[in-house]
Amino acid sequence: MRALRIFLIVVVIIGGLFVIADRVAVHFAEGEAADKLKATESLAATPDVSIKGFPFLTQVAGGSLDDVEVGIKDYEAATGNGAEKIRIDNLKAHMKGVDFSGDYSSATAADASGTATIAYDQLLNAVKNDPVDLPLGATGKVTSLSYGGNGKVRATVVVAGVPLPVLGTVTAQGNTVKVHADGLPRFGNQALDVSEVKIDQLPGGIKLDKVQAAKDGVEITVKGSNVKLAG
Repeated sequence: MRALRIFLIVVVIIGGLFVIADRVAVHFAEGEAADKLKATESLAATPDVSIKGFPFLTQVAGGSLDDVEVGIKDYEAATGNGAEKIRIDNLKAHMKGVDFSGDYSSATAADASGTATIAYDQLLNAVKNDPVDLPLGATGKVTSLSYGGNGKVRATVVVAGVPLPVLGTVTAQGNTVKVHADGLPRFGNQALDVSEVKIDQLPGGIKLDKVQAAKDGVEITVKGSNVKLAG
């Protein structure tokens, strides 16, 4: 009995040491991955990287991580609207099947999905100099974008000095966010676009999937495959 008790104590101690070593290793790896991602994407601040799953060391031995969560508070993406950058807030992505190099200099996720928000002032800044083509050859200019309730975007379009309030539906076409005016004439099957912002660059090559108007901005979901976290 005494020998069995000693054996069990040793097993518990070894198990405890393994857990400590595993947690130290995962903390180090998270820091290295965050630094590499910051450098790869030229981020102003270090992102949050959380490696899920236990034990971590067995995942390392296999060269692939099951689940990695990445959080970027402020990400500035290039646009195709003349504005150099548009800020994307609170980007949170889940990376599945992440293969990495031994020094963490490169990491690629088999699949990724996530969410983020684009504030209305950011969308407005990207389109404020773009003319809006209206029926009968008229043109207008968007001077405000905000939440209109019930999943709609409220826009103010100024035509000949007269501000016109318009409710719109936000959609994603490829990596372009569009606001289609409701209740205005259509040209054939083509909806009238009050604003259109093309986002040329998202982290790791992820793409826009869906968009939805919300109180604080346009909520977006993103997805991708073979997404690069670093390298």
